[in-house]
Amino acid sequence: MSTYQIRYRITLPDGKVEVLDLNFDSQTIDLLNNIPEKLPEWTKLEFEQCSHCPLKPDRSPHCPLAANLVNIINHFDGLMSYQNLQLEVVTTNRTISKKTTAQEALSAMMGLVIPATGCPHTAYFKPMARFHLPLAGADETIYRATSMYLLAQYFLKKQGKVPDLDFKGLKKIYQNMQILNAAIAERLRAASKTDSSVNALVLLDMFTMVLPIAIEESLEEIGYLFKPYLQSGEAT
Repeated sequence: MSTYQIRYRITLPDGKVEVLDLNFDSQTIDLLNNIPEKLPEWTKLEFEQCSHCPLKPDRSPHCPLAANLVNIINHFDGLMSYQNLQLEVVTTNRTISKKTTAQEALSAMMGLVIPATGCPHTAYFKPMARFHLPLAGADETIYRATSMYLLAQYFLKKQGKVPDLDFKGLKKIYQNMQILNAAIAERLRAASKTDSSVNALVLLDMFTMVLPIAIEESLEEIGYLFKPYLQSGEAT
């Protein structure tokens, strides 16, 4: 099995360094060996289960997304959202480093982990996890998410299916994510002593609210980037 690794190296306010090596299957983009043997109560499937969850307790006694967040919670639960730290993210092709807040660093990590956990609602974001861009801003996220979705439509068309060029499916994906984020936030409140992990999820949820609005406005905010295509009428 071919794998790849993304390393999160966080220097905490007291100088202590925490390193999380996240390993993925290169083909399925599933997170590997990230679930502890002993799982806390808040990871059980029926604990604050998402209202639209298709999983059943007899086959999945624990929420796969929650189970994959346990290590993050255990490592960083002592941090408050506003505390400053040094984040370094090491991928195969580059290293990204920034002095940031605990909530922003954890939000970046959750944005990588959540698509790769086995949750049916988050699996659509696996392409973004594969080409991880930590600390992305709103414009970058909108660009990446809509580009990802349109590329998926290209592959659907190659299979003889009808592509969705109006982003109706992407809006639905993000609506489902809003429901999911609300339920996961309740799990994290039960799991955490401090606010950093909950607020990290809130930062992610802001993007789920922004993107449907951007689609409604026809993505005009980044339309200027595509003037060469619009002026020529075709690719050259």
